[in-house]
Amino acid sequence: MAWADIERAKKVLSQESGATVRNWGGKLPLGLVYANSYGVGMSNLAIQGLYRWLNAHPSIVCERAFAWLGARPSPQELPLTLESQRALHECAALLVSLSFELDYLNLVEMLPRASIPARARERGDELPLVILGGPAVSANPLPLSAVADAVVIGEVEPILTALCMLLVETQGLARADRLAALAQLEGVYVPALHAGEPVRRLVQPDLDEWLVASVIHAPRSEFGAMHLVEIARGCEHACRFCLAGCWYAPRRERSLEQVLAQVELGTRVGKRVGLVAASVSDYSQLDQLLDGADALGARLAVSSLRANDLQPRLMEVLLRGGTRTLTLAPEAGSQRLRDLMHKQLTADQIMRSASTAADYPFEAIKLYFIIGLPSEEDEDVLEIAQLAGQVQSASGKRVVVNVTPFVPKAHTAWQRQAMCPADVLQRRLRLLKKVLTPGHMQLRHESVRSSILQAVLARGDARVGEALLASDKVLDALTQQGNDPQAYLGGMPAPARLPWSFIRI
Repeated sequence: MAWADIERAKKVLSQESGATVRNWGGKLPLGLVYANSYGVGMSNLAIQGLYRWLNAHPSIVCERAFAWLGARPSPQELPLTLESQRALHECAALLVSLSFELDYLNLVEMLPRASIPARARERGDELPLVILGGPAVSANPLPLSAVADAVVIGEVEPILTALCMLLVETQGLARADRLAALAQLEGVYVPALHAGEPVRRLVQPDLDEWLVASVIHAPRSEFGAMHLVEIARGCEHACRFCLAGCWYAPRRERSLEQVLAQVELGTRVGKRVGLVAASVSDYSQLDQLLDGADALGARLAVSSLRANDLQPRLMEVLLRGGTRTLTLAPEAGSQRLRDLMHKQLTADQIMRSASTAADYPFEAIKLYFIIGLPSEEDEDVLEIAQLAGQVQSASGKRVVVNVTPFVPKAHTAWQRQAMCPADVLQRRLRLLKKVLTPGHMQLRHESVRSSILQAVLARGDARVGEALLASDKVLDALTQQGNDPQAYLGGMPAPARLPWSFIRI
């Protein structure tokens, strides 16, 4: 074991507050894994919630691990548990949270570095179970079906108590017996034992039963040491491209009392408080929440806002909380495409928000758009530049235009739509860059190639998983194995069976 890796983990741990460090003696050791950087992982509320709940169990000790702890990946870094710097293969099970498809590559690379075979069937009884969860992999687990011992489909809270009990009671049994027990849990997909039967998505009806908020404050996370609290889950707007809107349906809210208790806690420990939801401005008791936060002297930030709901009071709260860039998501430049995707947002509403922002000293407005949408034409892309220019004129702010290619996702209304060809996406990005007014407008965009890879992983099957295990160049490996990546990028018209059709949402 490299001393440099141990010292790195100790240094990261020393900069945090709130971590649980306990002796492993007599307890079931679980590794809570985020297959990306420490900074991204510690900004993830699923990791914070699971860490809180698992360490509350009297028979379990839960420690975190990340694909890498520094600013960028290092193939020489040995993945260790952060709290006690143990090797991951010493854990009884690894619970891996996967929010994004591109993190599949990190997981497949990370496991062998930890002396754990990436392929499940190659793991002996002495190695930990690898249990996956999170919206990306549970929406379509097929690309990781050769990697996972089990996948929790949906939200883990409804079975977490039973899962913990099962892991404790089956410790020391043969792997086959542990897998058989896991397969009996509702909402758990065990690839080695699955015979095609439906697996139903798990949904936690009452959010207040399981608190989701920061338990560890980590200055090196993406949001610094901000105290994050989930105030709602799901979205009522049902945009046709959005996985979160359908995967976390129905929309549910956390009680005002529980949210304010977390606002008070964050204020007491001297932290800014981040309110997390698909759209914070949709929270039904937002005015009461802002009143309570004011009374506590809290400095608030929000994860997202709808562009049709920027009230002056909310602007003032955000400024007091230190927000300097206002983020809005029109998603499309043209009204035709916004209507088609069910965005329920008009140009007048966007401009009213821009005019409201003009009265406040924000430094910039960030606008999120998607290109390559179904039926999109060049004229629709030109309207992105036109709308961004209008926002800049109305607000007087610097405008950042953030563009991502449309990626069809499992279970969404557009799950069968084709992805726009790469050459068309590249041409439209060049067109947008050409027509955006320089100076006060800046273009940022995701890589077309990485978006195509994301689409293949999102709609892939076990053949994609074999390519993933063969090489980090998944698209090339698919082709070498005699499979055309276009099969996962093109339209999938009904009644063609979808790889994820056994998942019931």
